[in-house]
Amino acid sequence: MQRLGLTGGIGSGKSTVAAMLVACGAALVDTDAISRALTQPSGAAIGPIREAFGDAVIAMDGSLDRAQMRSIVFENPAQKTRLEAILHPMIGAECDRQAAIAQRPLVVFDVPLLVESGRWRQKVDRILVVDATAEVQVARVMARSNWTEEMTLSVLALQASRSSRLKAADAVIFNVGKSFAQLSDEVKVLMGHWAERPTR
Repeated sequence: MQRLGLTGGIGSGKSTVAAMLVACGAALVDTDAISRALTQPSGAAIGPIREAFGDAVIAMDGSLDRAQMRSIVFENPAQKTRLEAILHPMIGAECDRQAAIAQRPLVVFDVPLLVESGRWRQKVDRILVVDATAEVQVARVMARSNWTEEMTLSVLALQASRSSRLKAADAVIFNVGKSFAQLSDEVKVLMGHWAERPTR
């Protein structure tokens, strides 16, 4: 089994590439989906988060109030670290569980903050970065999320720099100005290359 770390900045098209990898036969472990499950009503992380941050970050339905939490961690990096100390071990354990039961030759770990975390390099065989220019990222996020430019730029500022992601990459897909078919073809070529060369 090969373990691929997939990452990219917000608006890069990482989720699209993840779906293409699955279509080519890979198993997907989606850390964002795991995080959402942990912070849904009765999710395993809700109790510890409530204890650490209080009722103000819990929505009426019992889930994490993401907007409220986002505003807290944006304003205070120490609070971001505090939240990560709760979520990251839980996410890591669920990633390991899902990978252990995957019956595929390639397991893709979709990790938005792979470079920022610093711990994923040792957990994967390769890192694939989906890359885009900052201008394209901002335009995509604003179009899909109805965020303001200021909000979008603030999220970008919290993520690893484009140069840091590219430096960490074993392979890069530049996702600007390509059709869906062109992007899919590039993914298939990479999959074929990795099948022939299972190690870096």
